[in-house]
Amino acid sequence: MHIPDGILPAPIVLTGYAGTGLVTWYSLRRINRQENPQAGVPKASLLTAAFFVASWIHIPVPPTSVHLILNGLLGTLLGYFAFPAILIGLLFQAILFQHGGLSTLGVNALMMGLPAIAAHYIFQLRYRFKITQVNGLAILGFFSGAMGLGLAVLIFFSLLITNLPAGLDVRTEQAAITGLALAHLPVVILEGFFTALLVSFIYRVKPELLPQR
Repeated sequence: MHIPDGILPAPIVLTGYAGTGLVTWYSLRRINRQENPQAGVPKASLLTAAFFVASWIHIPVPPTSVHLILNGLLGTLLGYFAFPAILIGLLFQAILFQHGGLSTLGVNALMMGLPAIAAHYIFQLRYRFKITQVNGLAILGFFSGAMGLGLAVLIFFSLLITNLPAGLDVRTEQAAITGLALAHLPVVILEGFFTALLVSFIYRVKPELLPQR
């Protein structure tokens, strides 16, 4: 679910880079406010690698196939570390695998990174509602993992459906884009369950790895 080069008009591409620069700056600022910012680097590095590799895990959804994204998982477990982690992962995916493109790197980072931050805030509702039981945390983990990818799919669909290049068969392209977006619905559920299971496991064995306030 990467937007390739040559699809979006230049103003949106430039806006994507400007927005990515701003959100990266804000994320690093929030990270540096933490008591020990360096403590989260090993976990962020590990999950950046997982995000990087996830694009190779393809799931057949006839008549196409989709791959894992894990942006909701990163947001749930990393908080504001998630945005720079996703940006780095996308950069290497574009350079090494040609997933997405360098011109659309900023747009792709916002498309996946902003929902990751939203997933972080969903999981942080555990403090507001004083959720301390593993089942409650698993439910929040499911929604944060699923919503992270679900919001990214909505952004992906909106960007492509409203910016089809001239000269294409609009109806055919719209049907293909809609089909690709719908094909991600099983992945949304899968990533929600995967995040819930991982949150439950971490809470049982090493709860301090879950992001704090």
